[in-house]
Amino acid sequence: MATLDIFNNDAFSVSQLTQTIVDIPRVPTQLGDEGLFNEYGITTTTMMIERTGSGLRLVPTAPRGGVGQTAGREKRKLIPIAAVHLPQRDQILADEVQNVRAFGSETEVEGVQRLVNRQLAQLKGNLDLTLEHMRVGALRGQVLDSDGVTPIWDLYDIFGMQRQTLGFNINTANTAVDLRQKTEDLKRAIQRKLGGKSFTRVRVKCSESWFDKFVGHDKMYKAWELYQQGVFNREFPGQNFVFNGVVFQVYSGGVVDDNGLEHDFIPEGKAYAYPEGVRGMFQIAYAPGDYMSTVNTMGVPYYASQERLPHDKGVAIESQSNPIVLNTLPEAVIELTTKAT
Repeated sequence: MATLDIFNNDAFSVSQLTQTIVDIPRVPTQLGDEGLFNEYGITTTTMMIERTGSGLRLVPTAPRGGVGQTAGREKRKLIPIAAVHLPQRDQILADEVQNVRAFGSETEVEGVQRLVNRQLAQLKGNLDLTLEHMRVGALRGQVLDSDGVTPIWDLYDIFGMQRQTLGFNINTANTAVDLRQKTEDLKRAIQRKLGGKSFTRVRVKCSESWFDKFVGHDKMYKAWELYQQGVFNREFPGQNFVFNGVVFQVYSGGVVDDNGLEHDFIPEGKAYAYPEGVRGMFQIAYAPGDYMSTVNTMGVPYYASQERLPHDKGVAIESQSNPIVLNTLPEAVIELTTKAT
C-alpha cells in the first residue's frame, strides 16, 4: 500500500516533475498551435530590448568587461522587460495516496505517478490557456492580467508606438465601400510600419461578429460564394476566407468567468491584421523557475515541483511558467473595426 514516503523517490524531483508536465499534451490554442511566436529560454528574469530608430532587437549578454555588440551611430534606447511569474498549486492528500495500491506488475511509484500526472495535467491546462491569452494580448498590443483589465505589458507604451486602426464600414450589408481597396490599404499600411522588412502575407484574426459582417456584405457575397464552392477541400470550413491575398480567419477562444459570462480574447466587432514571416516580431522568452535547482539555468515553458503539507497531511503540487510575451512591432498590427474610418 502506497505511503507518503514514496514522494522521496527521484520520480518526484523538480526535474522529473517538470519533464512530466512538459510531456502532457497542450490544450488546443490557435496562436500557440500555429507557431506564430518564436519561443526560447533565457537564463535571467529580465531581458533587454534595444530600439534604434524604428527598429527593435534583442541585446545579447556578454561577460562583465567584455566587448559589447556594435550598434552603429543611430540613437539607441535600452528597454528592460521583466518576466511575469505564473505559479499555481494543487494538492494530493494522504488519503488519496493511501487508496492507491499496487496491481499486477504496477509498482507503488507508478500508481502514485498517475495520480500526480492527473493533477499536473489540470495545472498545465490552466497555464496553456493563460499563455494563449497573453499571445492574443501581445497581438493586440496590450497583455492583460487574468482579470482582463490590469495591463502586464502595454507594448505601445513600452516601445513608444501608436495603435493603428482601420475601419471597414461593414456595419450594414449595403454600405458603399470598396472592400478590395480596403484590403489593399491594409497591406500597404502594414508594409509602411514594417520599415522595409519583408513579409509573406497578411493574416487577420477576426471575432465571429466581424467575420460574419465581412463575408455577409453585399460587395463580398459573390467572392464568398465562389470561395465556398471548394469548401469540402479545406480544413475548418466556414472559418477561413482568402480574399485579395489576405487570409481572414475566425478566432474562437476565450474564458468563462465565475458568473458564467463568456469573454472572448478577440472582442466583438474587432479583428487584428498582422504580417506573417517577419523574423523576431512575435516572441516568448521563458525565464528560469524560482527553485534553487533552476537558478541561472536556461528557462523552459513549464516547471513543476512538490513539497510536504504541514503535519504530513499530504503533498502540495506546484506548476509555474515565467514568460515574457512580446510583439516587438505592435504598430505593424492593424486593428480593424466594422465602423467607417
